[in-house]
Amino acid sequence: MTSRALERGDRVCIRHPVEQDEATFLAAVRSSREMHLPWTDLPETPQGFRSLLDRQQVPTEEVHVICRNDGDEMVGLANLSQIFLRDFRNAYLGYSAFVPHEGQGYMTEGLRLVLRRAFGPVGLHRVEANVQPDNARSIALVERLGFRREGYSPKYLKIGGQWRDHVRYAILAEEFVTAETARRARSPRGPA
Repeated sequence: MTSRALERGDRVCIRHPVEQDEATFLAAVRSSREMHLPWTDLPETPQGFRSLLDRQQVPTEEVHVICRNDGDEMVGLANLSQIFLRDFRNAYLGYSAFVPHEGQGYMTEGLRLVLRRAFGPVGLHRVEANVQPDNARSIALVERLGFRREGYSPKYLKIGGQWRDHVRYAILAEEFVTAETARRARSPRGPA
């Protein structure tokens, strides 16, 4: 299904999930449950997966699965939610890796593709990511992508039945372009 890719990188692509992904997606979520707790609460039932598919039909949502280019194996999930256009042009970024693909750079590459789409075809000016303060791996990920810390939000989001504090990060379109230009210049392959 990589032919349905919205954006493609060296190792991964992003695409919208489809009905045929249900069994694979649910198995990935279940096998990753221990890694996700207490950071996120992903759908684990067929009804939950259908709700995820329904979300991408709403103009203020973009749901993406991140898949390896060699075989279409799902490595993670990313979404842009509460997409506001007009004079705000902002959205919230959510994401989760799937076991056994965490820690291999797939999410970094996949989220770069999501941001490329956000600041390109979607037309956003700003993307915000809210991360629980003890989630060191997620904080390292957003900082690696060029997000900057903007603040601290006590009891910001209810996850697993509890209100959890979050650190607020954001990146602007021009910051993303600058970070990408610098990254490509450092790449051993040179500018792409």
